[in-house]
Order: sequence, then structure tokens, then C-alpha cells
Amino acid sequence: MSYDLVTVVRDAKATTIPYGTETMVFKDEKVYLTQTLGGSFTVQRDNGQLVRVEGKDADALGKEIPEEAKVFKINYDDSEPVDDKTVEQNVWTQLKTCYDPEIPVDIVELGLIYGCVIKSLPEGGKRVEVVMTLTAPGCGMSGVLKTEIEQKLGRIKGVREAFVEVTFEPPWNQSLMTEAARLQLGMM
Repeated sequence: MSYDLVTVVRDAKATTIPYGTETMVFKDEKVYLTQTLGGSFTVQRDNGQLVRVEGKDADALGKEIPEEAKVFKINYDDSEPVDDKTVEQNVWTQLKTCYDPEIPVDIVELGLIYGCVIKSLPEGGKRVEVVMTLTAPGCGMSGVLKTEIEQKLGRIKGVREAFVEVTFEPPWNQSLMTEAARLQLGMM
């Protein structure tokens, strides 16, 4: 696996992996770009620390903002109702654009999604409720991933509310991964 060495061109906020604490990457700092999936960037510092830089700050790494990271103004419009099946298909499509920052496999293929429920709201539109886990209990990235998923689900036509519950029951294990994920990670 080869990593691209990049020089940070401006200070930018980042999140430490796996702790989920806020930090910064600094102008002229040299970092290795290890993952560019789902609209964010995982970089490794000289000391080995991994940090996640949000896609909106791609220019700090000399990169273009990924399409998945572009901010879409959400204007809920219920003039054309959307059926539950269509919403659910779009939910799964969006979930597949979310990645564990350390593993180059989406959260669906990793087996992190335990369930998805679509509910019709009395005022119109849908509420999407997702139950997910993480690969390790106590992972500090849970809040970061929860927020990312809720934002992406909120962009789906017909969705008025999105909520992600993070649980560790039952605990995640490698048997929850799809065959494709195990193959991609060299576990088969």
C-alpha cells in the first residue's frame, strides 16, 4: 500500500483517530494521505498519529472537495411524496458512502449497521432511524460517524428527520463483515 506525502497548505481542524478529539493539522506540516473515502481524508503524521480531515477542508491538503463532502442545502419538499421503499434504498446507498476512518471498507460491508427503520411523520415526510455499532467499544469516533451519517441521511429526498443510535449490543465481530469486505481486507 502506498501513501501520498502531502504538505498541508493551511491550518485546518482535524479529529484524532480513534479518540475522536479535536486537533489541528498545521500549515507546512508533512502528512501521509492514507485514505480518501466517503468525503473525508485520513492522514498519518510523522509520529504515526492518524487524524481525519473533513472534506470541506480538502484544500488544506491541496485536494479538491469530494462530491460526497459538498454541503447541500436541505429544503424539505413534500410536494412529491416518496414511498418507504425508495427512501430505504436511498438510505442504504448513503450508508455505503460512510467509512471507518481506519479501514477502507464502508460501514455496511463491515457489518456495522444493525438495522434501519423508516417511519412516516404526521406532518409529512419520513424519519429514518438507524442502529449501528463500531468495531471497538469506546471508540471516540462514534460521535463523528453518527453526525456524518445523520447529515448524509438528511439529504435524502423525503427525509425530514434522521437519527442514528450507536449500540454495542451485540458486540461487533468479524463474522458480521460481508464476504467482499473480508476479501478486500485479506481475511479470506
